[in-house]
Formats: sequence, structure tokens, C-alpha cells
Amino acid sequence: VQLVESGGGLVQPGGSLRLSCAASGYTYNRNCMAWFRQAPGKEREGVARIATGSGNTYYADSVKGRFTISKDNAKNTLYLQMNSLKPEDTAMHYCAAGLGVLACSFLREGDFRFWGQGTQVTVS
Repeated sequence: VQLVESGGGLVQPGGSLRLSCAASGYTYNRNCMAWFRQAPGKEREGVARIATGSGNTYYADSVKGRFTISKDNAKNTLYLQMNSLKPEDTAMHYCAAGLGVLACSFLREGDFRFWGQGTQVTVS
């Protein structure tokens, strides 16, 4: 399985970015994908996750109402639309893929087996 993120960059507060994660070698049905982020000096935290079969989503409180996770099964691509960005959203953002719907029970690093290399988001 290979996950490749793109779409990060530098944006002003209040601006928007859309991250993409292209997946190869991964079966989209009945699995779970997510976005995590890690700011300098902080632990990695879950941002949002989506069940690849049902489309059920979950968001961390810090991004609820501002970020939207979505998927395009035909393109094997995961997205994160980020609006109303704040300086505290500055972090390396990672795409993650888990196996089975149980990976979507929570938003924990240990439930996701495959990770991308990350894409930097800077809000300043």
C-alpha cells in the first residue's frame, strides 16, 4: 500500500486548502481512512476519519465545522478540505489507512497500518 499526500502549502489565516491522498494497493471497500497532523513539539493528533464503505465521518472538535473529509473511490483518493484556517492548524498533515471498519471506531494512530509521508500546512 502506498499513500501519497499533496496540496499543502502556505496560506493566510482565514484561507483554505485542499489536501489530497492518492492510494495505491489499497481496497477502499469496508475500510477506514483518516487524516492526522503533528505540529512541532507536539504529539500527532487525529483530525478526521471516514469509513470508506458507508462514508460515515468523524471530526476532532478542533476542526469540526471547518474541515471536511471526503473520498473518491473511483480515483482511490482521499481529500481534506480545510476552510477558515487558523495559525494553530500549522502542522505536518498525514494520510492514514486502516484495515476493516473497526479502524473507524475511534481516531487512534494504532488503528491505522499505512501512512503517507506527510504534507506541510503553514498558516501565517
